[in-house]
Amino acid sequence: MRRKLVVGNWKMNGSHAANAELLAGLQAEGPWVGEVAVCAPFPYLAEVALSLQGSPIGWGAQDCSAHESGAYTGEVSAAMLAEFGCRYVIVGHSERRALHHESDQLVADKAKAALAHRLTPIVCVGETLAEREAGQTAAIVKRQMSAVIHTLAHCISQVVVAYEPVWAIGTGKTATPDQAQAVHALLRAQLHAATEHAADMKILYGGSVKADNAATLFAQADIDGGLIGGASLKAGDFAAICRAAL
Repeated sequence: MRRKLVVGNWKMNGSHAANAELLAGLQAEGPWVGEVAVCAPFPYLAEVALSLQGSPIGWGAQDCSAHESGAYTGEVSAAMLAEFGCRYVIVGHSERRALHHESDQLVADKAKAALAHRLTPIVCVGETLAEREAGQTAAIVKRQMSAVIHTLAHCISQVVVAYEPVWAIGTGKTATPDQAQAVHALLRAQLHAATEHAADMKILYGGSVKADNAATLFAQADIDGGLIGGASLKAGDFAAICRAAL
């Protein structure tokens, strides 16, 4: 049976005081049966690592470069993250794809760079509202996933996948459990065609997940936890989601 995973994505939020309060609150709320992690902005990674030292809560970054090193001002390499003790790194979040014009192949290359340094990439896929209404959901998420499968080959089993319908991120809307499960099952089937370990891979759901809908979403057969945005910024709210899932 797959162990549940809930990851908080802080996005571009935080401060020394807010982070300390949040992390202390999370540690006080635990422990949980499954796995819990937070992905923080780059400037706060060192203090997050220090705050969570000895804690079962994992931590990660929100992005990494596809390049190993060099003249890439503003970029952060997977090697740098690994040196800090980072465990997870989000790649291909819809905000990166839309605002920074990241292609499917670039996302795949970032996942490959992360794996090369023993980080676990959380690979995000998801469709826009226009794409869903046009009946293109399956084609979009399969295309996004295919680039990663092709690039990573047999290593694909080492990633975590996160299905985040773009129309549900930060909007207050969320996919129904049936809608979410349908896409997760589609992704699982696609992964089964690529690796014999697909049944053991985690596929997370993200998109306006809250304590009152988490349990129903995470009870679906192919939903193995969540990638949580705004609700991860308050210890009580995030802990409630973790308890619902785990």
